[in-house]
Amino acid sequence: PSSPTVNLRPGADQKVVFITARVHPGETPSSFVCQGIIDFLVSQHPIAKVLRDHLVFKIAPMLNPDGVYLGNYRCSLMGFDLNRHWANPSPWAHPTLHGVKQLIIEMYNNPKINLEFYIDIHAHSTMMNGFMYGNIFEDEERFQRQAVFPKLLCQNAEDFSYSSTSFNRDAVKAGTGRRFLGGLLNDTSYCYTLEVSFYSYILGGTTSAVPYTEEAYMKLGRNVARTFLDYYRLNSLVERPLAPTAKTR
Repeated sequence: PSSPTVNLRPGADQKVVFITARVHPGETPSSFVCQGIIDFLVSQHPIAKVLRDHLVFKIAPMLNPDGVYLGNYRCSLMGFDLNRHWANPSPWAHPTLHGVKQLIIEMYNNPKINLEFYIDIHAHSTMMNGFMYGNIFEDEERFQRQAVFPKLLCQNAEDFSYSSTSFNRDAVKAGTGRRFLGGLLNDTSYCYTLEVSFYSYILGGTTSAVPYTEEAYMKLGRNVARTFLDYYRLNSLVERPLAPTAKTR
């Protein structure tokens, strides 16, 4: 049997999930979703233990700290929309992007590391629910594989909408993390923007809007983390019986 924390053995192959948030300072819900992911992953929950044993999570919870500090809605101190500068970030003008991009490229060039997921967390001012944006590929099989994670998340999170999830290559979005890294990384990597509504979600089969709370945002984050268990089919490794708090739906 393999020993625990397989991914932390010296020289071990590592599956990496890279998560970023708050590139747009006004999108405060993204921080609560990211907080939910972090709190769950570092907890003693049996699912979290299995995830830590098999995956490496790299999380940059605030890509635009100066914009957040200043109370800006979209831009950094220098007046840049950072989410349009991934293609060629300047170490001086876009230091957080530059640092994250260098780290991602280093991991990409390391044969022992498989960068499997990149998820950038945002909030949306007009849409309801949580949903994702993905990339468009000519390869139909790759395109279909990319739909697996959002479909699984939809099963785990009552507020996540697969019907609102879309795949695009809109020219306006070309400088975003999802689009740029989707073009850089190979076909075993999946890059998404995770969006969550600023205000409410509609439960399936109903028409009533449920207002989001900080706790509901964090719950979505926990459900994002749990979905990796389903994606990698690690369920059999979770200690039985599951703790009563296992269901975060």
